[in-house]
Amino acid sequence: MFLSIAFAAVGVAGALYSFIVAVVGLQNGPLCKVILIWSTPFKDGDRSYLTDSTWWGVCTEPKDIVQFNIGLFATLLATSGLQLILCAIQMINGLFGCLCGTCGDKGVKTEA
Repeated sequence: MFLSIAFAAVGVAGALYSFIVAVVGLQNGPLCKVILIWSTPFKDGDRSYLTDSTWWGVCTEPKDIVQFNIGLFATLLATSGLQLILCAIQMINGLFGCLCGTCGDKGVKTEA
């Protein structure tokens, strides 16, 4: 049971890392070609590119990179959140298994 807790803790750490990467990826926006220069045009903008789709036309190449970026990092955000929840449940389950696994009286026989 202790190994289950340790492996679930590694899963929680991975989920947190993935969650942070997804948030930063959504916040900064994609790397795209603006006129002739490759840059991240939405990184330091005053307005959010996530709510203003008219601003997506700034990226000329690759085609539909803003939609791809939003879809990728939103999916990564959702899956890492689910992984975080499931690994936390597994850690709690393993902890109760370690603490209470030997609590039951296994020597009692019942007659039927």
